[in-house]
Amino acid sequence: MSDVAETKPDPTTSAPEAEKPEETTTAAPANDEAPKAEEEKPVTEAAPAADAAPKTTDSVFSMFGGGPKKEKKEEPEEPQDEPSGSSKAQKKEGEEEEAPESPEVHFEPVIHLTETVETKTNEELEEQTFKMRAKLFRFDRDTKEWKERGTGDVRLLKHKENQKTRLVMRRDKTLKVCANHYIVPDMKLSPNVGSDRSWVWNATADVSEGEPEAATLAIRFANSENANLFKESFEKAQQENEKIFAQA
Repeated sequence: MSDVAETKPDPTTSAPEAEKPEETTTAAPANDEAPKAEEEKPVTEAAPAADAAPKTTDSVFSMFGGGPKKEKKEEPEEPQDEPSGSSKAQKKEGEEEEAPESPEVHFEPVIHLTETVETKTNEELEEQTFKMRAKLFRFDRDTKEWKERGTGDVRLLKHKENQKTRLVMRRDKTLKVCANHYIVPDMKLSPNVGSDRSWVWNATADVSEGEPEAATLAIRFANSENANLFKESFEKAQQENEKIFAQA
């Protein structure tokens, strides 16, 4: 036990000291409001700087053809019935000034063509005894295949003086000769394999190319009736030529 008396705190004096911390805690929010107001002020001032950033970027992109798209202004459409300004001006000019009439100009020809040129086909002294549309083929001995010569009218022409009959065929449009030979007794029409409207024969002297040459020809008609008519006329001309050749 110590002789010194312990000093106990007086409740009357200790109470106010305990309340002081509470005053400081309650005053703290008042002091914090001032910094917040100061902090909010720079934020509001920095907002324009953020808005200015896109403007600088837009100006940079616009240098290279970028940037925001420009809005197209819609122009008011003119009514269809109403003519445009240019057509109105032209119409007014046309009404005011009429174009003068051009005088009639007549030119005399330098050379007068009085003579008509006649083209001879060497068929003027011949009489046509048969005519039928058909397609002609020629056998190529080098390639061993049939080649088309042309499509046109095959005709039998009988000479008025010597009475000889020849076979002539010209192509359509161009009228180029694709078969030209006399019908001699040695010729024989043979039916083409697998067809009743086609005939094959050998010509010893075909002059369709200019020089006489041997050729194997085949002709095809639209139907068997036309093919038979051709055969009858061909054989009849062959018999007549045989008599003429025998007399010569």
